[in-house]
Amino acid sequence: MSFSGTEVPARLLIRDLVQIATPRGHTAPLRGGELGAVDVFEGAYLLCEQGRIAAVGAMQDLKPLDGEVEELDGRGLSAIPGLVDCHTHACFAGDRVGEFALRASGAGYEELHAAGGGILATVRATREAGDAGLAAALERHVAWMLRSGTTTFEAKSGYGLDRDTELAQLRAIRAAGGVPTWLGAHSVPSEFADSGPPSYVDFLLAEVLPEAARIAEAADVFLERGAFDVDEARRYLRACGEAGLELRLHGDQFTEAGAIPLAIELGARSVDHLESTGPAGIAALAASDVVGVLLPASALFLGRPMPPARALAEAGAAIALATDFNPGSAFCESLPLVCSLACTQLGLSPEEALTACTVNAAHVLSRADRKGRLAAGYDADIVLLDAEDWRHLAYHLGGPVVHTVLKGGRIAWTTWA
Repeated sequence: MSFSGTEVPARLLIRDLVQIATPRGHTAPLRGGELGAVDVFEGAYLLCEQGRIAAVGAMQDLKPLDGEVEELDGRGLSAIPGLVDCHTHACFAGDRVGEFALRASGAGYEELHAAGGGILATVRATREAGDAGLAAALERHVAWMLRSGTTTFEAKSGYGLDRDTELAQLRAIRAAGGVPTWLGAHSVPSEFADSGPPSYVDFLLAEVLPEAARIAEAADVFLERGAFDVDEARRYLRACGEAGLELRLHGDQFTEAGAIPLAIELGARSVDHLESTGPAGIAALAASDVVGVLLPASALFLGRPMPPARALAEAGAAIALATDFNPGSAFCESLPLVCSLACTQLGLSPEEALTACTVNAAHVLSRADRKGRLAAGYDADIVLLDAEDWRHLAYHLGGPVVHTVLKGGRIAWTTWA
């Protein structure tokens, strides 16, 4: 290695890679037969200029380069696009390991939530952390995600459920380089227990939305039994949309409560979870432009049915994969592990899984013109895998498959000494 990676080089050549794999084409999201369309270059190179990809191809076609060029030796490695995690709750304080132990002994997620655990337990810890504590916790979590190959991440608020902490979460996410989503309607906090969800939504829209809309890029709502119903979610999301935010929904995690029809009605960017989605929901989603974001780590963690990924893909729905990284129901920051679950539990191919956590996930975050592909003009967000076949991304279950991560042409993390 002749390149230290501490600065973005004017020109960087990653040479002699065994393979480069990237979703085909330039459109997004990919769906139907195109979902698994991945171009693979053997014996290949990547040329980057000023933090963007300038050229991709076979080493035998590489012409001599004039001027100063820094180089990385890719022998024994393969390259994929930087991974895009489009659904996380990474900005939180504390943990819920005690709750995890109770669940392992038989307690259910909804039972724990009703008893004051679940989301509200993390709300208490997050409110107490303060701005500095939140920033430090998020910095730690982002470092974990980066080591797993995530170069672009979304994170939600929703662990404040008051004005100051919700806004502090959004500011911390933006400052950490993430895509902030306002999940004010995550749960009803204890101070609104008597007046209920309608009163809490009134508070969110009057007291939090005006400032949240200046920080966040999207708004999300937990439409589920025991959280918010269709009418409450519609009122919240309509106001958020009028304030200029993209719309997203947590839906069909435990019950089909109307999330997919509402997402389609409002033109939401995505509806996420879908563990309980049936045939009618699959057909409706496939006929729409709404992306179904699948979170298999959460289903595994909670012992829930897996989302119907194969049926969605074959129906022609646009799907993405994400970790749902959070302290209660998916303490997992690894998209490679999610790709393994997608292939072993959801019935997706390695190619479909790669597309789902790169360009399709980038589409959910309105970044598919810059992220999620290794092609000329895209950001030089690159993951080098310690394997000669890129499919080890999903094949090596929980293993140290990520060798080096470049973000904008700079080495952000590496195993190189």
